[in-house]
Amino acid sequence: MQFQTRHFGVIEYERQAVFEFPAGLPGFEDEREFVALEQPQTRPIVFLQSLKRPELCFITLPVQTIEPNYRLSVSAEDLRLLELAEDKQPEMGKDVVCLAIVAVAEGQPPTANLLAPVVVNLRNRRAVQAIQSDSGYSHRHPLLAAGEEETVCSSCAGESARQF
Repeated sequence: MQFQTRHFGVIEYERQAVFEFPAGLPGFEDEREFVALEQPQTRPIVFLQSLKRPELCFITLPVQTIEPNYRLSVSAEDLRLLELAEDKQPEMGKDVVCLAIVAVAEGQPPTANLLAPVVVNLRNRRAVQAIQSDSGYSHRHPLLAAGEEETVCSSCAGESARQF
């Protein structure tokens, strides 16, 4: 299958590579299908490209690259949406992939949303943005340490992208 994107040009993907968000994403409830793309020059960044809107692409990072001791807590409702057992929490890397959406605003250092990560069931590719209200994590976790310089990525247009 192929899809024309704004940032990556035409991408090719397999149907089984699609992440399905049965409830959409907060603020994007009609967006139900995304493909995860990686590029060697921007690893560990994972781009979540909408398959409905060519211009909609989220920048994400695996939560453990930001916070190595990250503790995932998924609600019973989200476990049902993911089609996972409700009697135990999923294991990152084994049962699920856990990605933090990165916010990049002009003139501001980038931040990551550790409060509401994207959780993907590795078995069936169903996904949710799992809000962890009592976790103590922030939706604006700084990605740069104090005094660290920001490195700006070059444009990704025209580069080849690999499916996650």
